[in-house]
Amino acid sequence: MAAVCTPARTQTFIWVASVVPGLPHSGESLAARPCDPGSSSFGHPEQLGSDFLGESDMSGPSQSQPQFMTSVGGSNRSNGPGTPLIESIDVDQIVIPEKNSWKNLFSYTGPGFLVSIAYIDPGNFETDLQAGAQYKYELLWIILVASCAALIIQSLAARLGVVTGKHLAEHCRAEYPKVTNFVLWILAELAVVACDIPEVIGTAFALNMLFRIPVWCGVLITGLSTLMLLLLQQYGVRKLEFLIAFLVFLIATCFLVELGYSKPNASEVVRGLFVPELKGNGATGLAISLLGAMVMPHNLFLHSALVLSRKVPRSVHGIKEACRFYTIESAFALTVAFLINISIISVSGAVCGSGHLNPEDQVNCSDLDLNKASFLLKNVLGNWSSKLFAVALLASGQSSTITGTYAGQYVMQGFLDLRMKPWIRNFVTRSLAILPSLIVSIIGGSSAAGQLIIIASMILSFELPFALVPLLKFTSSKTKMGQHTNSIFTSVLTWVIGSFIVVINTYFLITSFVKLLLHSGLSTVSQVFSGIFGFLGMLIYIVAILYLVFRRNRKSTQPLLESDAELAVSGSSAGAGAECSLGHLPREDISSMQLPQQRSASDLD
Repeated sequence: MAAVCTPARTQTFIWVASVVPGLPHSGESLAARPCDPGSSSFGHPEQLGSDFLGESDMSGPSQSQPQFMTSVGGSNRSNGPGTPLIESIDVDQIVIPEKNSWKNLFSYTGPGFLVSIAYIDPGNFETDLQAGAQYKYELLWIILVASCAALIIQSLAARLGVVTGKHLAEHCRAEYPKVTNFVLWILAELAVVACDIPEVIGTAFALNMLFRIPVWCGVLITGLSTLMLLLLQQYGVRKLEFLIAFLVFLIATCFLVELGYSKPNASEVVRGLFVPELKGNGATGLAISLLGAMVMPHNLFLHSALVLSRKVPRSVHGIKEACRFYTIESAFALTVAFLINISIISVSGAVCGSGHLNPEDQVNCSDLDLNKASFLLKNVLGNWSSKLFAVALLASGQSSTITGTYAGQYVMQGFLDLRMKPWIRNFVTRSLAILPSLIVSIIGGSSAAGQLIIIASMILSFELPFALVPLLKFTSSKTKMGQHTNSIFTSVLTWVIGSFIVVINTYFLITSFVKLLLHSGLSTVSQVFSGIFGFLGMLIYIVAILYLVFRRNRKSTQPLLESDAELAVSGSSAGAGAECSLGHLPREDISSMQLPQQRSASDLD
C-alpha cells in the first residue's frame, strides 16, 4: 500500500491501492497522522506502487508513478475512501526523454503557437490596418519592440509553469487573500470575455465577406463553429496544436500573397522598422493601442498552463533545457506572428498610400476597420484579395476562440479549483461575448460592431497589470522559483518593460476617458461629476496596482526540481508546518483538460 501526502493542514493520508498484485484494493483507510517528510512513507514516486499502465516492477523510480494525485494547490474538497482524486486516469501526457538532444525541441513545440494566436487575433488586425492606413510604415518599429517584449514576458510565463509545476492562476490562489484572489479571478474572466468579443465580431465579418451572411447571423454561427472545432480534443493535444499551427501558417500565407501584390516600398518598410518616430497625438494614441493589443492578460495564464502538458525530466539540466526549448519555440511562433503583423501594416500602408484611390476609398482609409478593409482591397487589388483577407480573418477568429476557451478553463481551475467540461466553458464564455456583439450588430450594424472591438481592447489594457505584475513578482521570487529565479539583469529588464506597458496603458485609459467625456454631449455639471467619479476610479485602479507591486510574497512553493532542498518546506513561515508538494508529479489535471480521453474508475477493477 502506498501513501500520498496531502497538505499538512489536513493532517491526513490519502491511501491509494496500486494495481500491483497482492496489494489491497483501494478503500482502506488509516488513522489520521501528520505528514512527516522524513518518514519512509513520505510519498516520493520511487516509494509508490506501479501505475495503472500495468508495470508491476518497483525496482526503480523510472518504473513507477502514483495512480492518482491530489489537486495541486491544496483543494479543500473531501474525498471518500477509494474515490479517485481526478476523473481522468488514462492521460496521454507528452513525455520528454531524459537524453540531451535537439530532437527534444519537437516535443516542446506546440504551446508557443497556441499563445501566438493572441498576437494575430482580429483585434490586432484592426489596429494594424488603422496604423498602416493613417501613418503608412512609420509605426512598424512599435511592432518590433512589442514583439521582443512579448517574447520576454511569455518566456517568464512558461518558466513559471515548468519550474514550479503550477500555472499563474494557481500561484495567485495560493499567494493572495481570498478577497484579492476573487477580484483577480473576476478581472481574469472579464479579460477572457473581452478577448472573445473581437474574435466573435471578426469571424462574423469574415463570414459576411465570404458568404454574404449578415453580421448578426455570423455572430450566432461563431458559437457553433467553435464547439465543432473543440471536438478535435478527443484526438489529443498534439492534433489540436497542429491545427492551430496550420491556421497560423494559413494566415501568414494569405498576407504574404497580399504583400506580394500590393508591393510596398521595401526601403520605407525597413526605415519604419528601425527608425522610431511619432508624428502628432494621433500617432501616439495609435502606438499605445498597438502595444496594448500585443500583450494580452489571458495569454500569461494560458502559457504558464500549456507547458504543463509535457512531462519534463526532473533534473536541473532537464528543467533548464525545457525553459530553453520553450523560449526557442515561442520565439519561432512569435516571429511568424510578427511577420504577419508587419505584412498587415505594410499592405494597408501601400494600398492607402497609393495615388490612384477614388474618393470612396480615400474615405475608407481615413477610418479603416475590418469591414471596410475588405471593400478597399477588392477595389484596389481585386476580388481575390478581399477573399484572401476574409480567409485569414476567419482562421484568426476561429483559432483565437479555441485558445480563449482554454485560457478561461485554466483561469477557473486555478483561481477557484473548479473545472467545467470544455464545451460548457465555451458555451458560457461565448454567450457572454455573443450577447453584446449581437445587440450591437443588430442595432448599430457593422460600424458599431467595429467600435466594440476598440472598447474590448481598452478593457484588456485595463486588466493587463493584474496578470503581469503577479507574474513578474513570482518569477523574481526565490521562495517560489528557487535557484531558477530571474537573474538581476532579467529582473531589471522585465520590470522596466512591465512598468512601461502599465504606464502607457494607464495613459491610454486616461486620455480615452477624457476624450469620451468631452465628446459625450453631457451638460457641464454632468461632465464634472462624471469626471470626479471617473478619476476616483482611476485612483483606486492605481492603488490596486501598487498593492500588487509592493506586497511581499508570503507563500513559498516547492519547485518541480527535487534538488531544490532549500524549498522543501513550504508555507507562510518556517513554523507553519511542512507541506508535502506534489509539484514533481505529472499534472494529470492539466493534461485532462486538453486530452479528454477518460476512463472511469470502475475500469480499473
